[in-house]
Amino acid sequence: MQTEVFSEIFPLLSTASPQTLEWLLNVATEHEYPVGRAVLMEDAWGNAVYFIVSGWVKVRRTCGDDSVALAILGKGDFFGEMAILDESPRSTDVIALSPVKLLSISRERFIQILFKDPQLHHRMLQLMVRRLRQNNQRLQLRSSPPAVKLAHTLVSLGESYGQELETGKEILNIPFKDLAEVTEIGVEETTKIMEKLNEKGWIKIDHGNNIVQLINFKQLTNLAGRV
Repeated sequence: MQTEVFSEIFPLLSTASPQTLEWLLNVATEHEYPVGRAVLMEDAWGNAVYFIVSGWVKVRRTCGDDSVALAILGKGDFFGEMAILDESPRSTDVIALSPVKLLSISRERFIQILFKDPQLHHRMLQLMVRRLRQNNQRLQLRSSPPAVKLAHTLVSLGESYGQELETGKEILNIPFKDLAEVTEIGVEETTKIMEKLNEKGWIKIDHGNNIVQLINFKQLTNLAGRV
């Protein structure tokens, strides 16, 4: 991968110097995982930072045989950065929702480059603050109607990871159970709302290609209360 492509894929690296990008690529390890494979188990948190080159994953909280999806991440995002900075035990793991390609950089290497490149350090802090704000938005929506909460989730996924189309944005057809858990509504409610949005032509669920087209993105944004 060329350094220019590396910085284009990952917003975290948009301000990194060419030297930093080249160094990161040289020390990175490539990984590929099929659908359903555990990308990162709970006992591996803190060993490395992971960059999603392509595909989709979910971060889930585990408790015995039970699990709940906490977040959906896609191309251009990263995870593991919080765990390298503290040593508290984790009860979450990361599962591939589609075929996934990742780059991992060990904890020691990543911390080393943070000290060498202040721009990268600052950019990571900016993105971590943005995640906190997104979590605050989710908390503020807890008392909102299910349709508003689900529209917010779809819009967020479209803005963060969606592929641009002439008619809107395209995202993975995320299993309704995971979509429901991330949105904090019921699976039955999620199914009904998604089917209704499909009927209205706001979205198009393509089961054959395992994608959802967010066709009327403006209306979804309005429904989410993000005018």
